Amino acid sequence: MSSMKLRAAALLSIAALSLTACGSATDTVSEAKAGDSKTVTITDNEGEKKIEVPAKSVVATDNRTFETLDAWGVKLTAGAVTLMPDTISYTKDEKILDLGSHKEPNLESVVTVDPDLIINGQRYTQHAAKFKELAPEATIVSLDPREGEPFNTELERQVTTLGEIFGKQAEAKKLVEDFEAAEKRVTDAYDKDQTVMGLIASGGELGYSAPTTGRTVGPMFDFLGLTPALELEESSTDHEGDDVSVEAIAKSNPDWIIVMDRDAAVAADGAEYQPAKELLENSEALQNVTAAKESQVVVMPADTYTNESIQTYTEFLNDFADALEAAK
Repeated sequence: MSSMKLRAAALLSIAALSLTACGSATDTVSEAKAGDSKTVTITDNEGEKKIEVPAKSVVATDNRTFETLDAWGVKLTAGAVTLMPDTISYTKDEKILDLGSHKEPNLESVVTVDPDLIINGQRYTQHAAKFKELAPEATIVSLDPREGEPFNTELERQVTTLGEIFGKQAEAKKLVEDFEAAEKRVTDAYDKDQTVMGLIASGGELGYSAPTTGRTVGPMFDFLGLTPALELEESSTDHEGDDVSVEAIAKSNPDWIIVMDRDAAVAADGAEYQPAKELLENSEALQNVTAAKESQVVVMPADTYTNESIQTYTEFLNDFADALEAAK
């Protein structure tokens, strides 16, 4: 056999071996590689989904994910930019298509960015079906905290799954560790004999955030084991909280007050904006409440209402732990 034929035969043998090796690899691993892309399998609120990564066109509409995606340097082609606080750098990127508010979204415009991955949720949850209709080729991922599941572990599940999707497993692990460390600081320093009141400041008024069900503050009563100062027979998840008189707050005499200042996120530039702490301090009815007298009022980060990320909760938990430790 000539040297040329020998070389050709050798090359064919190598190619055949390579193809066999590739075939066996795809049979034994969960990530199927194709060129520079691969497929990862994740489980979201709807079940198991396969996603080709890295995604070429990413859309994000879930407020809980914005800070995480931004910190990881994930490029967006479109998103609910209107709903993002100015602490998120996406708000300064004019290349990102703004889908608008969840109340009056410009959903049809999503087709112009030809998305292959949509991280949908929170205020935009109601629009999932429309996204499926407009972008049938896109994988729509929903990681909202599920009802009946512990809120803290749901935050961890969300960021861990995002880490799998975007190849940021180590960064996700660090976020979970930081969150759990802050949570432990609070539970170690908190005395269950001390009562806690959850409030939401909105429109210059104070609303009640009920344990478990109340917006933003409510779930913390469960995973931190906080003792409620007041419990209503009926409560809601309303973004402004439930109606409660300052007299009722005063009568319950909480040792600690946790406040989510909604106006700080959506109306801080307005001339009539009053910070939550001022609302409490200026209320005559609350002057003799233990939390006010002992300066045991802890306000969540200013952008919380539009940025309920795991980072936001970690920041607050550390602030709360600082206050609890200082009060001992």
